[in-house]
Amino acid sequence: MKIALTGTPGTGKSTVAPLVDAGFGIVDLNEVIKEGYNLGADPERGSLIADLDRLDGYVESLEGDYIIEGHVAHLLPVDKIVVLRTAPAVLRQRLERRGWSQAKITENLEAEALDVILVEALEASGGRGRPGEVYEIDATGMPAEQVAEAVRQIIRGTDNYKPGGVDFSEELFL
Repeated sequence: MKIALTGTPGTGKSTVAPLVDAGFGIVDLNEVIKEGYNLGADPERGSLIADLDRLDGYVESLEGDYIIEGHVAHLLPVDKIVVLRTAPAVLRQRLERRGWSQAKITENLEAEALDVILVEALEASGGRGRPGEVYEIDATGMPAEQVAEAVRQIIRGTDNYKPGGVDFSEELFL
């Protein structure tokens, strides 16, 4: 089984992934992208552009159970997609601590408030002929171990955490 652990940067993916400890290997997509699975740098954003076609092949070649962790993981061939969400006020603090530019912070806060990754995940799970189930966890204020337990519940099969229960639009836009 392959699980995408995705979300806007700063939602807790890298912190939570190693805590899940359900016998799954962990793929850090940022590292894989840095190791050559990219199309070069985006000069406006100061980041690498993921080569999704090559990453598809990489993920498909993995044998066994893996958590694919990264903010583009939901666009890859996986069985389940877990989208971590975090309130924009908390997300802002995390991204500021990383020293990100105000423009990059604003772009990511807007993406979080508008459910961009969740919408992409829902589209990817059905739109690319993949049966992936999509789940959404509001990680705001949850300790990382509690978020990891929620991911373990999803791996085991739960009806909890279905998408559509998180709405941060008013926090950012009103």
